[in-house]
Amino acid sequence: MKLSKNKYTELLDNIGSTLQRARENAVKAVNNELVKANWEIGQYIVEYEQQGKEKADYGSALLTNLAKDLKIKYGKGFSKSNIYLCRQFYIKYQKFQTVSGKLSWSHYAELLTVSDDLARSFYEKQTIKENWGFREMKRQIDSALFQRLALSTDKKGVLALAEKGHEIETPKDLIKNPYVWEFLDLPKDKLIKERGLEKKLVENLQEFLLELGKGFSFVGKQYKITVDNEHNYIDLVFYHRILKCFVLIDLKTRKVKHSDIGQMNFYLNYFKEEENTEGDNEPIGIIIAADKHEYTVKYATGGLENRIFVSKYQLYLPDQKQLEEKVKEILETD
Repeated sequence: MKLSKNKYTELLDNIGSTLQRARENAVKAVNNELVKANWEIGQYIVEYEQQGKEKADYGSALLTNLAKDLKIKYGKGFSKSNIYLCRQFYIKYQKFQTVSGKLSWSHYAELLTVSDDLARSFYEKQTIKENWGFREMKRQIDSALFQRLALSTDKKGVLALAEKGHEIETPKDLIKNPYVWEFLDLPKDKLIKERGLEKKLVENLQEFLLELGKGFSFVGKQYKITVDNEHNYIDLVFYHRILKCFVLIDLKTRKVKHSDIGQMNFYLNYFKEEENTEGDNEPIGIIIAADKHEYTVKYATGGLENRIFVSKYQLYLPDQKQLEEKVKEILETD
């Protein structure tokens, strides 16, 4: 009996999905075994230290000798830095039950480079929650995501970030200050116009969505609205699946002005009347500018019913140490 074309295609798809699933499970199993083995290696080293033999800091003779002898006996993969990471892995996760089976050794090796326990906990939980690959997680660590989110909250909020990851419950939870767009790879001294910046962001939409955060769906750029026969264009429009609302983004390659906030208020009022449908919550407006003056923002947004936020962007990675100091100040407040 000859199979129809549709049946044959279905057969191919079923075989393909089975093979793909088997391969993914095999990779996952290998990763899990590697994670467990490295944890046990760390445990052996720490237990050896505790017997009073030698303190295995990075420059110790113990690690040097182990690296040398393990290479001779078992081949590559036993550099001093790798063995040191195994030791640190056990020290930071002394109960193997706290190690997630969803993360690879590459994830944990990178997490161990984060010295602050709160920040490391945040990145671990957020990686699991968002299903970040290694590169995505590394980019978020390099861009100081934890510190940027922490600066918009209080001591209780910082501790909650470390314990639970980033929860999106209110419009304020969407905002980062600053947004970091190093993935555009633009020279620091190059002047760029708003249309050019918008174009680059859309061309790098996957990275842009990662920076915006969970829940954003792209609707369109230069979104046209017409009132009294006059056309206006909103730079970028998104829909947020969690908050169930439109998010309007206006880009400014200069310092934000009070007139920009008035313009965003106009856009939001239009969307409430003309674009929202049943089940949609009130839209949110975010103005992302090269710079902002806090008092200008305070006085221009004061008394407005609409939810308008103003943040900054930068085209290079932030100074992590400076951000860490600011977060430390928050944590030290009573």
